[in-house]
Amino acid sequence: MNAIHIHHLAARLKRAGVPLLPKMLQHLIFLIYNSYVPATAQIGRGTVFAYGGIGVVLHSDSRIGEDCVIGQGVTVGAAEAYASSGPPTRCPTIGDNVYIAAGARLLGGITIGSNVIIGASAVVLHSVPDGAIVAGVPARIIGRTEPGYRARRP
Repeated sequence: MNAIHIHHLAARLKRAGVPLLPKMLQHLIFLIYNSYVPATAQIGRGTVFAYGGIGVVLHSDSRIGEDCVIGQGVTVGAAEAYASSGPPTRCPTIGDNVYIAAGARLLGGITIGSNVIIGASAVVLHSVPDGAIVAGVPARIIGRTEPGYRARRP
């Protein structure tokens, strides 16, 4: 079983207005995978967590497109400190067909285009255009994906 399956169930229950159960499923994901994947995070169809989703942390307002692969130990979060009051924090929006390698950190109100590869342990603090390959700390463009690139193999 993959954490993504539990997340999809929790998200459906949350949208249906079922109380308590989505939060319990979120805690189950934490217990099994040591990951924080809230039911409010929007994750597109076909997106998978590598290795079940071990150590993944997603901001509650994060939006991830379709057919993405999210490696272990990935963080998608806000750049500013947590605040219980004030304006909502801004977090990344991730396009379709994106591969995020192990240990990558995507922080702040940035946009990751479609057909992108993010290298292992990269720290992405700025928006990334479609078809880019980024790596490093801080991440910078090191190449372009080939035409027909697919993050998920059939």
